[in-house]
Amino acid sequence: MTSLETPVGLLIINLGTPDAPDVASVRRYLAQFLSDPRVVDLPRLLWLPILYGIVLNTRPKKSAHAYETIWNHDIGEGPLKTITRLQAEKLAALGLSGKAPVIVDYALRYGAPSIDAQIDALMAKGCARIVLLPLYPQYAASTNASVADAAFAAVKRLRRQPALRIGAPYYDDPAYIEALAARITRDLAALDFEPEVIIASFHGLPQAQIDRGDPYRAHCEETWRLLRARLGMEEEKLRLSFQSRFGPAKWIGPYTSEVVEELATSGVKRLAIVAPGFSADCLETIEELGVQIRDLFLQKGGEKFARLSCLNDSEEGMALVATLAKRELSGWI
Repeated sequence: MTSLETPVGLLIINLGTPDAPDVASVRRYLAQFLSDPRVVDLPRLLWLPILYGIVLNTRPKKSAHAYETIWNHDIGEGPLKTITRLQAEKLAALGLSGKAPVIVDYALRYGAPSIDAQIDALMAKGCARIVLLPLYPQYAASTNASVADAAFAAVKRLRRQPALRIGAPYYDDPAYIEALAARITRDLAALDFEPEVIIASFHGLPQAQIDRGDPYRAHCEETWRLLRARLGMEEEKLRLSFQSRFGPAKWIGPYTSEVVEELATSGVKRLAIVAPGFSADCLETIEELGVQIRDLFLQKGGEKFARLSCLNDSEEGMALVATLAKRELSGWI
């Protein structure tokens, strides 16, 4: 077997989830997540005392309760882990191998299975070339760059290092826009009401990170523009917003909660919400949008509300992941 016929590893990557919906597990998860300088890029001497002295003593209990409401108790996983695992399994079943076999697996940036453990596992199976495919459509240093940091740290300790490729963001990729449009169209058709407005809610980011050059907001706005064009919707029909603010600093807006309240108090009675920046449903989509934002809309006068699913491991979602995987594997198989 030549070097070009040895196995190629393909690792799809998402953010992560605690090991269990209890306070101790959530505290460990949040400690790893919120201590990442890519996520909170404040000076360590300022941030770490706040993190360990206040945040990790107050937030885990509330977050654990939220995770408990969405947990897949039958298999002991959070939904993001379940979906990411299924995406990897379905991708492997598609048969991506060419001259070189492809070994598909998944990793989580925070929690288990970790990026370094999965790189080790792929190398143990003979993979001298590994593709990392972060399922983050819009680039942010706190997501995409953090994956690169973890991967480079994993191989830095190795004497024999694999060749690495890291997939590019795909915020404006026609395959991504088409997958979103097809899934949204299908889900809207299944509703028992027609929404007056649809909100495209993306995860927020501190404004300071944008000011320092992060392209995330511009990527979200371009996805929104392309999706509106593909669906034939005006700005008033498909609204843009950002969710999941944390802390007192200014985050990019408009904030999802404020948009929803504004719509409800202005007389909108039927609302749907979709999260195009999330490749798998998770706490932020199921509980934050599906429960907290729903309740806010109904309390402020709304009558009909629907949270549309992420692409997940749906037919549309898997077609997209397969397209991205084949592109990044090109030349290696």
